[in-house]
Amino acid sequence: MPGTTKATGRRQVRCRLCGRPLTGTASRRTGLGPACDAKLHPAPPDIRTRRHEVAQDPLPGT
Repeated sequence: MPGTTKATGRRQVRCRLCGRPLTGTASRRTGLGPACDAKLHPAPPDIRTRRHEVAQDPLPGT
């Protein structure tokens, strides 16, 4: 049968962005490989990395 793999007998699904064969269940469901999915949907920045120092006046009495 064309388009199936011999080892699993499942239909071969390719990444919509790069065309590589997909093997993982989640990747096959979304149609994107992990690397391409990360390019299209980057992780949000970590809140801890966005902190910055603020110049403050010393507390009275210290």
